[in-house]
Amino acid sequence: MYLTRFRLNTARPDARRLLSSPQTMHAAVMSSFPELLPTAPGPRVLWRVDHNAPAEVLLYVVSPSRPDLTHLVEQAGWPAAAATGTAGWQTYNYAPFLERLDKGTCWNFRLAANPVHHVRVKDGTPTKRTAHITPRHQMQWLLQRQEAGGFRITTKPLDRRHTEHGDEHQLAVHSQRNTAFTKRGAAGRVTLTTVTFDGRLEVTDPDALRGVLIGGLGKAKAYGCGLLTLAPLG
Repeated sequence: MYLTRFRLNTARPDARRLLSSPQTMHAAVMSSFPELLPTAPGPRVLWRVDHNAPAEVLLYVVSPSRPDLTHLVEQAGWPAAAATGTAGWQTYNYAPFLERLDKGTCWNFRLAANPVHHVRVKDGTPTKRTAHITPRHQMQWLLQRQEAGGFRITTKPLDRRHTEHGDEHQLAVHSQRNTAFTKRGAAGRVTLTTVTFDGRLEVTDPDALRGVLIGGLGKAKAYGCGLLTLAPLG
């Protein structure tokens, strides 16, 4: 497995075009793997865009094979700088990190997700997938998945908890984005609500957590959701 990071040049029109459409970004990411044919199902590739600042927008990709992002550098990066070896993308072997995950260790984490639930508008009709739109329900969506995912979101010290507001966990949700686009072969437009979770977790089942890190969490993985990454505390 490989983890790749690429910084987008937001001053370029093609970068803004990619960022405006999850479907367009998905196509660009999948084009980074020459061995994958567009008409054939391939292995799971996860990606996420982090908007850290107006001029610091990073694309992360987790993939079974090493990607070639030359086309992204040419369209949405700094081609001249990349030619001198000072800019482009960085790809890391992810396997050693995954193998070192131990039960009981704690990490900071970030996750872009599509928190949804199924509701029935009226009796006798099929349920419909609907996005959670409030931070409290979005957090609850993630908390409900922590045990199966092999992690536990840690709680705040007692003097910093405000349980009446539902914020006893070391967890924040932000950057809600609502997008709509036309999917090839679909009858109508696809609407997508994504949020970013930042927090701290403890590993409870390393094997299950490894599965989440390489397989994603939740729906809409093709459109920039589901990628969970870890970082050391402090």
